[in-house]
Parts: sequence; C-alpha cells; structure tokens
Amino acid sequence: MRKRTDFLVIGSGIAGLTFALKAARFGKVAIVTKSILDDSNTKYAQGGIAAVFSKPDNFEKHIKDTLIAGDGICNEEVVRMVVQEAPARIQDLIEIGVPFDKKKDGTYDLAKEGGHTEHRILHAKDKTGEVIENTLISRVKNDPNIEIFEHHFAIEILTQHHLGIEVKRSFPDIECYGAYVADLNEKIVYTFLAKITVMATGGLGNAYQTTTNPEVATGDGVAMVYRAKGTIENMEFIQFHPTSLYDPEKRPSFLITEALRGYGAILRNMAGEQFMNRYDSRGSLAPRDIVARAIDNELKIWGEDHVWLDCTHLDPAGLRDHFPNVYEHCLKRGIDITKDKIPVVPCVHYSCGGIKVDTDGQSNIERLYALGEVSSTGLHGANRLASNSLVEAVVYSHRAVEHSVKRLKELDFEEKLPDWDYKGTTHLEEMVLITQSLKELQLIMSNYVGIVRSDLRLERAMVRLEILYRETESLYKRSLISKQICELRNLINVGYLIIKMAMNRKESIGLHYSIDYPKRTSSPK
Repeated sequence: MRKRTDFLVIGSGIAGLTFALKAARFGKVAIVTKSILDDSNTKYAQGGIAAVFSKPDNFEKHIKDTLIAGDGICNEEVVRMVVQEAPARIQDLIEIGVPFDKKKDGTYDLAKEGGHTEHRILHAKDKTGEVIENTLISRVKNDPNIEIFEHHFAIEILTQHHLGIEVKRSFPDIECYGAYVADLNEKIVYTFLAKITVMATGGLGNAYQTTTNPEVATGDGVAMVYRAKGTIENMEFIQFHPTSLYDPEKRPSFLITEALRGYGAILRNMAGEQFMNRYDSRGSLAPRDIVARAIDNELKIWGEDHVWLDCTHLDPAGLRDHFPNVYEHCLKRGIDITKDKIPVVPCVHYSCGGIKVDTDGQSNIERLYALGEVSSTGLHGANRLASNSLVEAVVYSHRAVEHSVKRLKELDFEEKLPDWDYKGTTHLEEMVLITQSLKELQLIMSNYVGIVRSDLRLERAMVRLEILYRETESLYKRSLISKQICELRNLINVGYLIIKMAMNRKESIGLHYSIDYPKRTSSPK
C-alpha cells in the first residue's frame, strides 16, 4: 500500500514539528512517529534554549563559549550562523505562543548554565522542552496540510538500492524517495513516497543501561541512514549529563537540570567537599564533559554509587518557584531539595554526532535532510554546550524548509519502487531472543564505552557486538516486522558506529576520554 506526500517528516520532537509547521505553507506534510506525538527527547528538556537577548551578552561571547565547550572540533562558520540566527528563530517560537518566563518588568528571565559566561538561557520554569513541544503540537494538529501518523515505525529509507541498483558509500548521487513505514497497530508496511524526506528521530540513549532519554530514543535515524550509505560522523562523542537523580530502578533516569547549578547548587562528594574546584576553576559550572568525568573519578575514589547536589543553602521559595518539576519529582521520592541533598550520578543524555549535514540540513543523500539530535551539523563539536540543542533544531529546521521548498516543483515521486516484501518471514515466538540481546548490548556499551574508555575495552566491546549483530540480522530476516526487532537492530548499528569511531580517535578530547591517550595539553582559544 502506498501513500504520497510532498514532505515526509520522521520524528516528532522540536526539529520535526518545527519543520512540519513551516513546510505546511508550501505543500502536504506527513509526520511519522513510532509512539505518540509528544513522546520525544524534546519533552524532557528541562533547562532551556540559549540565545543572546540582552547586554552585557553578545554574539561573540556565545560563539566563544560554544567553541570552548566543543574542544576544537566545532565548525566555527556553523557556530556563528546558529548563534546569530538564534534570536530570530526563538522569536518564531514566541509568536506561535511559547510562554518563556519573564521578570516583573516584562523582560525575559535569562538563566545561566555550565560553560556559559552570561545569563542567556530562556526557559519556562524547568519544563521548557515540554512547553515548547505542547505548543508546537497544538499548532500541528490544527494545520490542514499536515497528516499525523502515530504508532508508525520507519523501517528503511528508500533509495536506488530498492530499484535494484547497487549503492556504495562512494556513490556520488544517492537519492531518497521516501521510506518503508510499518503501522504498528495494523501490522501493515506502507510505502511512503515523498519528494523531500526529513530525518528527525532524535537520540540513541537506550544503547546504554542508564539514560535520561525516553524509551523511543533508539538511534533509528542514524541507523537507517548508515544502512543507506549516508555519511555519519563524530559518534564517539556521547554526552553524559552529570546530574541525573540516582535511582537504579528507574528508567528513564530523571534529569536534574543544569540550571539548578546555574542557580547556585553545589556538587559535593561523600565527605561533603566541593570537589569540582579541584578539577576546574569554574567549579560546579564547568562544561558537562569535565563535570561528568570529575564525578566518575570521585565515585571511583570513594567506591560510592552517587555524589550529592546541594541546594540546601539556597532560598527555599526561589527553588520551588524556579524548579517546580524537580522539586515535586524529588519530593515524591522522599527528597525535599530545600532541606535534603540530592543524590546524583552521570548518565547518557545526548549524542553530539550523527548524520552529517550541510548548513541547510541536507545530508549527502539527495532529498534527505536530518535535523535535531540525529544530525551532526558542526555546532557541538566534541561536547555540546548546555541549551544549544533546542536552538540548533529550530535554526536548522527553518533553513531546511527554505532550501527544500525551492526544489519542490522540480521533484516527483519514484513510482517504480517495489512494496514491502513479506515473503519468508514468520511471527517471532520467543521475545527473549530480543530482550536478552538488548540487555547484553546495553551492558557492553555501559561497561566498555562509557565516560572513560581504553583500547582494550573498545576491542572487547567490538568482538561482543559482532556476535549480537550476526544473531540479530539472522533473526530480522526471518521475522515479521516488529518495533522490538527493528529497534534492537538499530541500536546495534549505532553501537557499532560509536565503538568504531571511538577506536579511530587516538586522543582524548571533549566527551571521548581514553586512558591510553593523553589529554591535549592546551584547549583551543
């Protein structure tokens, strides 16, 4: 069965919804999401969105902070572009109704986070992502040019490969014609034909045991594009958020926003020491890679499972007012943040690498754009600066719409593509084959490809992952399509890419730290 649309958007976070809303002015849009619309990483973004909005801040300061955090791997041209376009794109969000917090005088209440030298984080209490997501969803649902397909899973993007042409990575003109999409309720695979396809599938946190990402973050977009011979880069740079609430039984891990440290909260070890001053002059407000490694080291020194985030010296009313989500969530777990220290531990939060794109969000595959966390734009480099991800998504979504609509009239549907082939597949009778492999994958990635790595750990990880890969590919080929088998397959693909690129990186830089290679003696200016 076939469906045709001008724009096929795979994913429903801030990147996909922003693109859909703006593209709908120029053509028909189909949004495909494997869960419900608001089940995305965006919903869980507490801190905010970064941009220069008032003095003494300026573009050069924001640019410098981003470059320093990125540890020399950022593309400065991209950093300048995003920082300079950020205020206008945030104004777009304001105009569609996103209610960022204001002070009594009517100016925006700008927060400060790790790595930022000025207050420049717009926020909506500590539920910024959720507020943005809900605002976008209300607009998208009321747009007659947008059709929404919830509980639909994109299996593969369609290229010349599906026309019987051998496509290699060196192929100069790979084209994307849409995607095979499974209706998870009806168990039917549709052939979605599109003039423009947008990959906005978010992150890959579930490759690891503990993550702040929701269960849907399984690296689907990166895996699909990699299998289609698209260019993937910088996958070794996996950002561990330094402060998730310590609870080994809870998944996803609850994020304790970095804005809390910007507000004055202090990290302490088991002895009550403000240990961050031993690692960085910026103390608890150092960039995330430095803080995460420092906490990891303290845990090893003390043999403990967590450190403390201390807010007890701060104004109780101010804490409750600025961080109601954190306050209420911790209270339900028996922790009053105005009186009790919060047990925190680093956990997987964000992938700085992904599908390589140009300044318009286009990948090396023609007619295929990648937006948001699934992409690698050059903005984040080796370590994402806090609150730069949401703004990257809106800047690139806007640019991708402007670029793609200029080409719309010259593009058509590829009608020669075959429909999905069900032959030789049967229902999977033993789900344990999938669940056990997933647990093994997450253990491999957490134990061998975590905050601190080594050649030996990475080699062991690769050997074990290759076994899982062969078993899963065999299972996939003989099984009817299911969300579980597709997600496992995708997670193994992204796990391989993370390990491979980590093995190729013969230095410690940003989020990639190896005990076998010394840290660079000087950071970029």
